[in-house]
Amino acid sequence: MKKKKIALGMIETNCYILENEQEILIVDPGNEADRLIDAIGNTDKKVSGVLLTHAHFDHIGAVDAICSYYQCEVYMSQIEKYFLTDPLKNGSDKFSQYGIEPTIVKQQPKFLDNGFHQIGTFSFEVRHTPGHSPGSLSFIFKNFAIVGDTLFKEGIGRTDLYQGDTSQLINSIDRELLSLDETFIICPGHGPETTVGYEKTHNPYL
Repeated sequence: MKKKKIALGMIETNCYILENEQEILIVDPGNEADRLIDAIGNTDKKVSGVLLTHAHFDHIGAVDAICSYYQCEVYMSQIEKYFLTDPLKNGSDKFSQYGIEPTIVKQQPKFLDNGFHQIGTFSFEVRHTPGHSPGSLSFIFKNFAIVGDTLFKEGIGRTDLYQGDTSQLINSIDRELLSLDETFIICPGHGPETTVGYEKTHNPYL
């Protein structure tokens, strides 16, 4: 499987494009749908779906455009269903002073629970990792995990947004992410990739 990262929008949210021999899967299309479509390029491969690690505005801004363009579904935690249509919950209202427009997603989502899933030809595990937001999910693939804003290189997610919880965040990281093999690559929602082993040794918050 190929994995490509592109930073989108004012806050440079990492969007991940996963590609196997048959299909493409998109994770966190935060903004700039045109740039994302250009990054995917001309292809005969089907886009099998869009995954959301969580529903803050900087991770969902291009959902409608991408789902419409590729005629695909979006998958997320049911806990954050109403974040899609509520700028107070998805944080876009809080950042309006910086020129962020209210974010409202019209696409009707499908929901993912803990456990193993298959979307198209992609197989992966979903782990609920609340703390940064109540419905944050991490997507576990063969040797990497896409974790949204739960864990960063030498950092952790902020918890001062709607229903954030620091204690819950630390517990999620310890239970669901640090339990992975130390060689696992951590793919965060912002900034560079890291590994489980590196964070165990170098992350001052853990």
